[in-house]
Parts: sequence; structure tokens; C-alpha cells
Amino acid sequence: MYIFRDFYQNEVKLSFNDHPFSKDPKHVLVICTHKNKWLLTKHKDRGLEFPGGKVEENEGARDAAIREVREETGGVIDSIRYIGQYVVAGKGGTIVKNVYAAEINALLPQTTYYETDGPILLDVLPGDIKYRKSYSFIMKDDVLKYCLDYLKKIK
Repeated sequence: MYIFRDFYQNEVKLSFNDHPFSKDPKHVLVICTHKNKWLLTKHKDRGLEFPGGKVEENEGARDAAIREVREETGGVIDSIRYIGQYVVAGKGGTIVKNVYAAEINALLPQTTYYETDGPILLDVLPGDIKYRKSYSFIMKDDVLKYCLDYLKKIK
């Protein structure tokens, strides 16, 4: 398990074990690739980030991950796998989030991308995301770093 502070100095615990903090998390984050590129979305308020969001009532976390990718990017998932879970003890309460890795086989144009401006494809993720204003706070803590390291190990 990794313990660190997020962008807002909240304590974060990240684990690559099977649902160590909750069997029923209410949030998801999906690290997506499409044709050997990173697939992000541009949130209208937060900036560039991987797709994700809240699990809706009567919806499982995996289904929420698939839905969020489709809504925010038009992405059709070829494969998706759970890779970890983290918990943030924030000022507004505790958030538990599942992290998934997904391969996207198609990007379908949509009339709306909800709270985002749609898909963004990147050849590489910049090493200095923490210092770039165009990226969301979600991309600026060690969750992304540890998850990318973990994905490299399990390939």
C-alpha cells in the first residue's frame, strides 16, 4: 500500500489488492489507451484528465467505468480490467475510487460529452504534469504515477 498526500494535501491510500477499502466504491478512474496513445478528456472546469466519475444508483463500479469512458470520450472499450483502489480522506468526506485500465477500440462522435469537451489523444504523458495548469488536479498526485508503474510491471 502507498500512502501520500494529494494535490490538496489530503491523505491518500492506494492499493493494488482486490478492493481493500470498499467492495462498493462510489467513484471510478479509467486509464485509457487507444491505438498506442493515451486517451484523456478535457473536463470543462478541471482540465485534462483520464475519464472517470461517480457510480450511479443501481450501477456497479465496472459498469460505471465503461459508461464514463463512453460519455466523456465516445470511447468503445475493447478490454477493461480492475487494477487498484484508493481512498482519499478529504475535507468534504471520504472518497473511495476504483482504478481501471482500458483499451479503447473506437472513438464514436457524440452530440454531447457531458461535462467534458470530448476525447484528447496524446502520444506521451508529460513528466511535469504537476506543474501544468492545463491538467486536472486528479492527474497531479501520485495515484497516476503508481498506477502507471504498476501497469508497466504487469504487462
